[in-house]
Amino acid sequence: MIGDHTAIEVKAKENVFVQDLKSLLASSEERKFRSLVCVSLEPRARKVGAVSILPCTEFLSGLWSGNFDGSSST
Repeated sequence: MIGDHTAIEVKAKENVFVQDLKSLLASSEERKFRSLVCVSLEPRARKVGAVSILPCTEFLSGLWSGNFDGSSST
């Protein structure tokens, strides 16, 4: 979790499937977080429902540049 606005789950997989995102998708139903992020080994970013699936390098670049400061949704 980053602050109280972004929930993060890390998967050491090249292919993330919907069933891998059960906890994040459940969080989206509770509407506790503005952003839901799954960091993975996938080659490119994509969305599954409210969850953003990001390659680990893209996530780290965004983290260091302040993209996950809570001011906007991912």
